[in-house]
Amino acid sequence: MNKNSTSRGSQTDWEYVDALQDEDIDLSDIPEVTAEQMARAQLRVGGQPIPKGKVRVSMFLDAAVVAYFKAQAGERDYQTLINEVLKANIREHDLEAILRRVIREELAAVR
Repeated sequence: MNKNSTSRGSQTDWEYVDALQDEDIDLSDIPEVTAEQMARAQLRVGGQPIPKGKVRVSMFLDAAVVAYFKAQAGERDYQTLINEVLKANIREHDLEAILRRVIREELAAVR
C-alpha cells in the first residue's frame, strides 16, 4: 500500500485463516472446472501469457540425472520424460499454493 492510499488496513483475521486445515474449507459451492474451460485456459507467468509449444534450450545436467531418466524412459525419449516431470512438479506446487491462497482469501471475505 502506498502512503497516499485511502484504503484501510486489512480486517481479515489472518490467525484464523492461517490456522485453517483443508478439511475446514467448504468447497461445495464451487463449480467443477470443465474440460472445455481448461481447453480455453491460457498459461500466464508473472501476468504475461506464455505461448504454447516448446523452446529449445541447452543446459548442463548431472550425469547421474541423465542416466536416471534414460533408464526410466526406456523406448521413449528421455528428454520428453524430463519435461513431463518438470511440468508435473510445477503443477503440483504452484497450483496447490494458488488454490490455498485463493480459498483463504475468499473465506476471509465471507467472514
